[in-house]
Amino acid sequence: MKPRIDSTKFGSIKIDGETFENDVVIRLDGEIEKRKKKLSKAVYGTSHTISLDEAKHLYQEGADKLIIGTGQTGQVKLSDDAEAYFKKNKCRVKLFPTPEAIRAWNKAEGSVLGMFHVTC
Repeated sequence: MKPRIDSTKFGSIKIDGETFENDVVIRLDGEIEKRKKKLSKAVYGTSHTISLDEAKHLYQEGADKLIIGTGQTGQVKLSDDAEAYFKKNKCRVKLFPTPEAIRAWNKAEGSVLGMFHVTC
């Protein structure tokens, strides 16, 4: 079952009543895990550009959509390689500032993944 995201503020996100003080990934089965930002930092020196390695980690076979919360002010973006990887796997990617991404996540249906950046 897909968890409901309650709210976010700078530095945290509240999911099903539990507060997380780090970026999170929500898997197809509803599992919530800490984002592996180091996969992108190793390539770009920042977690604000999603690398191909991080895209491969985020994607799960069967996912048809990935909702990305790009931070409170919308700093996160996909690298060209990551964008091509998701297209190749027929996974639509929707990027929104995290407060908007939460609304999109809570309305989303189907095989949806989520990644939410909680700062910037």
